[in-house]
Amino acid sequence: MSEPARQRTELDGQGLGWLDEEGPDLEIVLSTRVRLARNVQGFPFAVKASGEERERLLGRARDAIAAADILGSTDLWEMDDLDASERTLLLERHLVSRELIVGAEGRAPRGAALALSRERTLGLMVNEEDHLRLQALRGGFQLVQAWRDVDRLDEELGARLPYAFHHEFGFLTSCPTNVGTGLRASVLIHLPGLVLTKQIQKVLEGMGQLGLTYRGLYGEGSRVVGNFFQISNQTTLGKTEEDLIDQLESLVARVIGYEKQARSVLLREAPSVLEDKVWRAYGILRNARSLSFEEMMNLLSGVRLGVSLKLLKTPRVETISRVMIYAQTAHLERAARRRLDETDADVFRATYVREALSADGMSGSSGE
Repeated sequence: MSEPARQRTELDGQGLGWLDEEGPDLEIVLSTRVRLARNVQGFPFAVKASGEERERLLGRARDAIAAADILGSTDLWEMDDLDASERTLLLERHLVSRELIVGAEGRAPRGAALALSRERTLGLMVNEEDHLRLQALRGGFQLVQAWRDVDRLDEELGARLPYAFHHEFGFLTSCPTNVGTGLRASVLIHLPGLVLTKQIQKVLEGMGQLGLTYRGLYGEGSRVVGNFFQISNQTTLGKTEEDLIDQLESLVARVIGYEKQARSVLLREAPSVLEDKVWRAYGILRNARSLSFEEMMNLLSGVRLGVSLKLLKTPRVETISRVMIYAQTAHLERAARRRLDETDADVFRATYVREALSADGMSGSSGE
């Protein structure tokens, strides 16, 4: 199987269009996201609203979403209509936050929903921490393009919904750190070169001094695995949206340059060590019969590095990115059509990875 077998439900393939994009610096930047936090006048913030108020807000948002031209054909999923595995699948695709899918006593919050365009990875979460979380997701390093998409969506929704706005502070949000523009832009970036040359801490500290922060694979509260870092702006107040995007784009471009330099150093000063690391990762992935998600991510990091440095001819970077999504537990359960315990999931994951890499032509790699 080149990817887990699909079930015939509305969730199949949704929100994964960014995987097929050949964005700039794709070998280093996995994806780019721009998000805007917005609240609607006349409603309590979502964290303080009653179930009835949240439902009423969802009704208002549904009408505005249907009229937004940029979204085109749109799917809207209410979280309490999905089972826990389906909600987790959306989380694994980086389309929702954990707060949107898990409320009190493990149940989905009332009125929580995801709207998603069928034409592009553009949409919004409804009744998360804020009433609306508009978001655009792009493959590779495409901050400006993602910003333009979400800015147009913001204009179209704002023409139909009265946003909570203060003439001095800007857009009002549930969390004070989002007040102002309400903008959070982030880049999911692969930095194995800086990790292996032990420069990563210096780079991360430098970013912090310049107003950026980093998180793990799933955003706030998640750990860094596979040398993937989610870099984003910290401040939203006192600057325009365009200024924030320009600053993040400039600083991330600098980090990309540092990573490229670090990879060149590794190739020049420790080629045998680097080649051994890459081929060990490749060999384990091609032959393992059981893989935890974290182990898989760390090994894929080595393979992705090897491909970018031409030490391996295959798999394609796009295939590695797809494996990172489809080899997560909820996606494996979808393929197996049953719940998987940890042991079963690790076995199923190893089988999927072996077959996905084989289908991409790994057996024809250099050296074999």
